[in-house]
Amino acid sequence: MQNFFHHLINSAWRVSRLLISLSICLIFLSACQVGADKNDGVIHLSLWQSINPPPNRDVFEKLVKKFNQTHPDIQVESIFVGQPQLPKILTAVVGNAPPDILSFDPQSTGQFAELGAILPLDDWLEKFPLKSEVIPNLFEELRLNGQLWSVPLYTANLGIFYRPKLFQAAGITETPKTWEELRQVAKKLTVDSNQDGQPEQYGMLLPLGKQEWTVFSWFPFLLSSGGEIVTNNRPNLTNQEAINALQFWQDLMKDGSATLSPPERGYEEDDFISGRVAMQITGPWTYIMKSNVDYQVFPMPANTEQATVTATGVLYLMKTTPTREQAALKFLEYVLSEEFQTEWSIGTGFLPVNIKATESEAYQQFISKQPVLEVFAKQMSVAGNRPIIAGYTRLSDSLGRAIEATLLGESPEKALKTAQERLEVIWDSQ
Repeated sequence: MQNFFHHLINSAWRVSRLLISLSICLIFLSACQVGADKNDGVIHLSLWQSINPPPNRDVFEKLVKKFNQTHPDIQVESIFVGQPQLPKILTAVVGNAPPDILSFDPQSTGQFAELGAILPLDDWLEKFPLKSEVIPNLFEELRLNGQLWSVPLYTANLGIFYRPKLFQAAGITETPKTWEELRQVAKKLTVDSNQDGQPEQYGMLLPLGKQEWTVFSWFPFLLSSGGEIVTNNRPNLTNQEAINALQFWQDLMKDGSATLSPPERGYEEDDFISGRVAMQITGPWTYIMKSNVDYQVFPMPANTEQATVTATGVLYLMKTTPTREQAALKFLEYVLSEEFQTEWSIGTGFLPVNIKATESEAYQQFISKQPVLEVFAKQMSVAGNRPIIAGYTRLSDSLGRAIEATLLGESPEKALKTAQERLEVIWDSQ
């Protein structure tokens, strides 16, 4: 009986915390909606974004300001949404107080579409005069069940940054092109001077954690082995190709030539910049490119095929009113334009989604000073993407747990089997 009352008290406390959280979210939403309906003949739109780091956010704010200056009848207010973003967004949708435009990741597409929170953009795209200027396969990446649900704000992909001086010191003259070459190079770059079993320098950093960055970082290896995690809209984690990709990460750990990041912080560059690791998986948005250390980039090494994964950010048109939706589409057109994409890409390091922006004199001058960007540009032709199905959040969470367990010593087969079984229990009840 005592346990029952203890459980009851805990349940009541959880409900109270939930209600408090929802109340805070609703207060936040109300604050975000202030000024949205001013009676001045101007359509005031709210745009929620979580653009980081702050210098990239500054570039975005500057471009939003330019739009407002050239569209006096439409004024977009850019509102930064801090962590955790998804609960705030879902609360807004359920509370019928969504933003007009949402900047987010495409992996949430299925969830938003199921809720009826976003609008398909196919009809608009067919009439969009700049359609031919946008990289075509980006639109395909954003399609779900035959419909386009968002437009790309930016794109990029993952490569491997490395320290040339550390390569030179280890006598390495060529960058690895295959998994086996990567494994051997990582061994050569691992230095344990006093033989105490604690290397002062590791060949590679791998991300510890179960959240999306870990899944994202592992995805090029999955794609390079010809694997998948979804078949016919259902989880498929136990295929041999996925096992092989996870086994490769474990091999790097068993070799002692990779070290793990702090939990859920695999994107941080401190160990790379300090020289504690010689190679790190990341993209052109990284602070490494703004640091003073020596660095270069090589494409993701291949297993059965050359592959990487896209890092695409999108804009959703939220379901509001016809008048507001038409005004919001004007902003989406602006984002896809050569003008926006040129300035945004030069300011942030992301690749332009507009072909004319890529070919522009300003961007070509920029990329000539940042030659590593050419590696990412060339990789776009072999870049795959993560699923955007409705259950992706649960799928990613289970997969992330399997990756983490494997890095900590569990067999890839067992870790993926456990994740698959967990998903099968909940998949049909979502």
